[in-house]
Amino acid sequence: MKILAVLASILFFNFATAQENQEEKGSITAIVTNATSDEGEVLFGLYSEDTFMKTEPEFRALSEVKNGVAKAIFTDIPEGTYAIIALHDKNGNKRMDFDSNGMPMENYGTSGNGMSYGPPNWEDSQFKFDKESREIEIRF
Repeated sequence: MKILAVLASILFFNFATAQENQEEKGSITAIVTNATSDEGEVLFGLYSEDTFMKTEPEFRALSEVKNGVAKAIFTDIPEGTYAIIALHDKNGNKRMDFDSNGMPMENYGTSGNGMSYGPPNWEDSQFKFDKESREIEIRF
């Protein structure tokens, strides 16, 4: 009988611990509404502050463009502070193209929709995500 009680206690403890460790997650929908053509696709990257403009994004998505609109859904996203960068990859090479003077040849935008001269910055692009489904519009 003692063994049965010990096994039941262990099982209950494991179940309770598993429930506590299971992190709730949500989804983020990113929508570009002003692509200048339906050519190519739009690449989306969801970044944390540690990876923004430094490494690969934590989450990626791509979308075809229809009537100037592209949409991506990031799922299973934990609570945190993020930024999204979207790139209209017209030629399908999966990277941003630059002309000889270093200016981007393809449109891009961020979740903050700040239009600055120079690369996107974290302060203008970040948003807090609290696991509730969220929609972010990005303008090129």
